[in-house]
Amino acid sequence: MPIGLLRGTVAIESHRVEWEIAAQEMIDKLRTILKDDIVDAQHIGSTSVKSICAKPIVDIVVGVSDFDKMMKHNDVLTTNGIIYRREDHPGQHLYVCGDLPNNIHTHYIHVVIWNQEAWNNYINMRDYLNAHEEKAKEYSDLKECLAKAYSTDRNAYTEGKSALIEEILRSAEEWRRSTLNAYRI
Repeated sequence: MPIGLLRGTVAIESHRVEWEIAAQEMIDKLRTILKDDIVDAQHIGSTSVKSICAKPIVDIVVGVSDFDKMMKHNDVLTTNGIIYRREDHPGQHLYVCGDLPNNIHTHYIHVVIWNQEAWNNYINMRDYLNAHEEKAKEYSDLKECLAKAYSTDRNAYTEGKSALIEEILRSAEEWRRSTLNAYRI
C-alpha cells in the first residue's frame, strides 16, 4: 500500500521504512522553505514508532517560536503542496499534503510552539513508545481493534484511543523527567 489514506477512513499496517524516508524528505523540504523561522521539525505519530502498526499517513511536528513566522510562508507552502487546513487544536495549526483533489492525505504537519506542551507531548510519546515495547504493543493492539471496528469512522477510531493516549502521555512525561534527572546526577 502506498503512503496515504482516503480522508475519514481508517486502515493500518505494519511499520514500513518508506514512512521514515517520506518523513525525512518532508522535514528537509520544510527546512528549505521555512529557513530560520523553523526551530525544529521531527517525525512523530505512529509511523515514527518502529514496533507498532499505523495509518499510512506521516505526521511531522514543526516547532516555531511564533505562529506569525510560519503563516508568512503559507503561499510558498501551498505552491509546494503543503496546504494550511486550520487551527486544529488551540495553539496548534494543521497543514496537509497528498492527492487532495481525490481526498487522499499522505502527511499531517502539526505546527506548534517549540518546547511547549504540545511539542513535548509529541516528542515524549514517540520516544516513550519506542523505549517501552509493552506499552507500544498495548497501543498497537488497541489501534488494530479500533481500525477493524471503525474503518469508515475516523472520529470514532480517534476517540477510542484517547483514554490510552492520555495515560501514555502521563507516563511519558514522568519517564522523560526521570530520564533527564538521571543525566543531572
